Amino acid sequence: MDDPTTGSEPGAGLTAEPGDGDESDLTQAPESDLDLTAVAPEVLADSLGQYVRASVRRIKNGESGTLPIVVALIVIIIFFQAERSQFDSPVNLVNLLVQASIFILLGAAQLFALILSEIDLSVGWTLALGAWVISELIASPVNLPWWLGILGGVGVCAAFGFVQGTIITRLHVPSFVVTLAGFLLLEGVVIELATIDKTAVGGVISVDTSSPVYKLVNSNISNGASWILLAVVLGLFAASSITRAARRRAQGLSAPPLGITLFTIVLTAIGGIVLVYICSRNRGGLLIKLSGVPYVVVFVGLVLFAYSMMLGRTRLGRYMYAIGASPEAARRAGIKVQRIRRIAFMFSAGTAGLAGLVYASQLGSVSTGVDGGTDTLYAVAAAVIGGASLFGGRGKPLHALLGGLVIGAVYNGLALMGISAAGTYISTAVVLLVAATVDATIRRRGST
Repeated sequence: MDDPTTGSEPGAGLTAEPGDGDESDLTQAPESDLDLTAVAPEVLADSLGQYVRASVRRIKNGESGTLPIVVALIVIIIFFQAERSQFDSPVNLVNLLVQASIFILLGAAQLFALILSEIDLSVGWTLALGAWVISELIASPVNLPWWLGILGGVGVCAAFGFVQGTIITRLHVPSFVVTLAGFLLLEGVVIELATIDKTAVGGVISVDTSSPVYKLVNSNISNGASWILLAVVLGLFAASSITRAARRRAQGLSAPPLGITLFTIVLTAIGGIVLVYICSRNRGGLLIKLSGVPYVVVFVGLVLFAYSMMLGRTRLGRYMYAIGASPEAARRAGIKVQRIRRIAFMFSAGTAGLAGLVYASQLGSVSTGVDGGTDTLYAVAAAVIGGASLFGGRGKPLHALLGGLVIGAVYNGLALMGISAAGTYISTAVVLLVAATVDATIRRRGST
């Protein structure tokens, strides 16, 4: 069987016959404004000015990318800062990042299903399963090493996702039905685990505070190490961006102008410096010094980076997008559609297991009180609010990051204002509805 990560490119070997379309050279500069909106700006732009003009035209045409959600996030932050002056305090902003980490990972989990124009309703209780299995494996009497416990918990979740994907692809049962059944099944499994486990006092199993699992959320990198890590990451990012763009230009492929590459590097550096600066401020008060970047922030960043590389730089990722855009076209291009769909559901459940790791670390315990239903809804909301399409074929880990931050900001800001849980749910519903409406509107404008 062909390995999805080593197979041929989608559409490989498919060539246009004479008369199939315009034979003009697409590498030449466009003669009209319409040409600039037909493709990505970096394909035809030879300068920073051309790139900016092409980007503006694309935004006017409905291809706004992440711009609406970035603007919305800024508006939310300004609103809550105006309502509660402590919203932008270092302690609150760091708490917001920690709270949003679960939403971000859940959004990334749901992203794999949405790219395929599917849905995974079981991610909330898959989170609970992962948290419970990890806690069981590293606690007495099993006492496995922490890293082995994490591998075991995430592996169990990934295996469950693969089984769901197999049922969907082999028996052709809609993903909505299969994952809804998985939702109910895992809810019962978690309750049963708490019942039969004699070490779970009152249905709660605790995580040892000395364990690295507990320290993932509750410990920080030192200030000095945080700045060193930022410098290393920015250096690698800058070298990779400039080298990759130069290599693509040397090979005659499309690449953004050097000015855009440098602007992206500078913008990333500013964001990283602001993040580390905020986290380096003392959050413990006068008597206790507490500062540094929480380990969970780095952990989530690594997960999103790995997924970005996988989806954007590997054939497996490109196949997922191709299937989401048009399953039949992907099948005709030689892609093993059903196999890729099974792998996608495995990634979805495995990522939910990682969210379960963060959940167990944040609370220091796991119980049957996990609200898997609400977590599932937050997973869908984070992905869709961030910009992933409900219609398949579009979505990036960046969208899960932005969507998770929006939900985290709403959740955090309303809590500071003393708004009840009911108000939080209503506000999140409004944000989700607006995001879905924007997505549908953009799709209509793009089709027109």
